[in-house]
Amino acid sequence: FCRVDPYGFERPEDFDYASYEAFFSRYLVVLTRRAIKWSKLLKGNNSIQKSLKVKRYIRKGIPNEHRALVWMIVSGAQTNMEQNPGYYHRLLEGEKNAKLLEAIKTDMNRTFPDNVKFRKTADPCLQHALYNVLVAYGHHNKAVGYCQGMNFIAGYLILITKNEEESFWLLDALIGRILP
Repeated sequence: FCRVDPYGFERPEDFDYASYEAFFSRYLVVLTRRAIKWSKLLKGNNSIQKSLKVKRYIRKGIPNEHRALVWMIVSGAQTNMEQNPGYYHRLLEGEKNAKLLEAIKTDMNRTFPDNVKFRKTADPCLQHALYNVLVAYGHHNKAVGYCQGMNFIAGYLILITKNEEESFWLLDALIGRILP
């Protein structure tokens, strides 16, 4: 096993690789079965109909390969993104609030310091994507702007989606509608 997990977090020095391998070898069967069920449910569509079956699937866990898409769909972020083409990029190109930018820059190096993907030496460094998402959101929702801790939420969304714009729309869904 690698010293870094799939999301870019370094494992501690005392990480028990033997126990992890024993657990994961059994759990991989479960994950594979779930991934197959999710693939059949999605069938290449970008829509999911609410049902008890979908609710049950979500509660059991969304496989990594489907997580970003499912989050986008069930949160309403996918619909908002499709209804507002180019909006995210217009936010980044518009005038910027200097106080907002300074607050965001203060927290950039504090975001996941033990994650190799957020280090300045990473290629690509996710700090740039994180900065863009937070700046866009701060200008999108001026009532909220930027609050300490949003960097970790947005950073996690970037790790999952691997996409700035999707992360922005998910952040908007979370802060604006799901957990206002």
